[in-house]
Amino acid sequence: MRVLFTTLAAATHVHTQVPLAWALRAAGHEVRMTSQPDAVEHIRRAGLPAVPVGTPLAHEALVQELDERRADALESGASGPETLDYLALTDISETRPERMSYVDMHAKQLVLAQGAFPAQSDPGMIDDLVRFARWWRPDLVVWDTMTFAGPVAAMASGAAHARLLFGLDLIGWMRRHYRQALASRHPLLRDDPLADWLGWTLDAYDCVFSEEAVVGQWTVDPMPTSLALPVPGPRVPVRYVPYNGPSVVPSWVHERPARPRICVTLGVSQQEVFGAHRASVGEILTAVAELDVEVVATLSETQVASLGVELPQNVRAVGFVPLDALLPSCAVVVSHAGAGTMHTALHHGVPQVLVPDPLWDAARKAERLVAAGAGLAVADPQCFTAAELRSLVQRVLEEPSFAAGTARVRGEMLATPAPADILPTLERLSAEFRR
Repeated sequence: MRVLFTTLAAATHVHTQVPLAWALRAAGHEVRMTSQPDAVEHIRRAGLPAVPVGTPLAHEALVQELDERRADALESGASGPETLDYLALTDISETRPERMSYVDMHAKQLVLAQGAFPAQSDPGMIDDLVRFARWWRPDLVVWDTMTFAGPVAAMASGAAHARLLFGLDLIGWMRRHYRQALASRHPLLRDDPLADWLGWTLDAYDCVFSEEAVVGQWTVDPMPTSLALPVPGPRVPVRYVPYNGPSVVPSWVHERPARPRICVTLGVSQQEVFGAHRASVGEILTAVAELDVEVVATLSETQVASLGVELPQNVRAVGFVPLDALLPSCAVVVSHAGAGTMHTALHHGVPQVLVPDPLWDAARKAERLVAAGAGLAVADPQCFTAAELRSLVQRVLEEPSFAAGTARVRGEMLATPAPADILPTLERLSAEFRR
């Protein structure tokens, strides 16, 4: 088969797709990976053929501009839409059906369909991707759930197509409940912003909108089934395989630590997309370092300098170390509940203490991880004390139930088919769905 991957231009999103792309290539399939030029280096460093499409996404610059506009508007006393919190406006992380009202779901889909999603798949990117797909003629398009250029290119070229999730299926969950709410409304009041945007986009390529443009013909999901949202539609579970990019593993990682080793990491997503961490790194380090532990913090020299304080003797700051190599030596990982960090910790059986960021599904993942007994989370990520966080880390270190809960989820992950194992399923589905 010819398989075309397309992803959001962010390292963690590229990294999520790499193991499946490797498995396909190793099995003899042709693979290409596309994204905006920002991601080409990440793709190339994974040893995969990269096809740049569109112009640079420049997500960090866009977010910085939005933040500056909002700060200026608030300072001037303005009351227009520029004063609104864009994270809150696009937050679709509410998963309790009783709290998912039609009005709220509609408003958030409207903002996503008119702002966030078209910015991530702009007309130039879509046009480049469609042109390439019509020329290369892939049998299957595997697309990042945030990159709707993927299904458009697949539908325009006749390829089968599937989403590859990086976290909880918030879009599928929202669409399930939103479509139910729409069905109960008068036909004249059934506006669907996502369907409208994708319908106009598809029309330019002589295609007609269907729900597969939002949720794929099927979904490849690396989230352990016990933690995943029960979303309708064909689902292909796949084992999460950690990939952190090319790296050199420092020798100290292989040395047995004299004290329990705690990894403190807020991942690369916040730094890459927002230009800064949203949680207080200083408070987190202060809290953890007071325990009788060794702390490894994934902070660059610039980030350490910005803290304005000298790090405690038991804190080792490292600009980058592959979590896949580091976490097996750790007793606990303290993180922001990012997809890569959370999955890698579960893969290695490391209990977690979470300070969820406000981005996408972090808070919901934290709730589900805590419910599974695999860790703890601060009550309020925007307002927690050093004492609270230190107490959580100490509990996870001392109470064996957290290691047992993590081991249960890890066992489930290891029993899930690896990327190579799902290839016959992908081949069968591709033959069934391609036109």
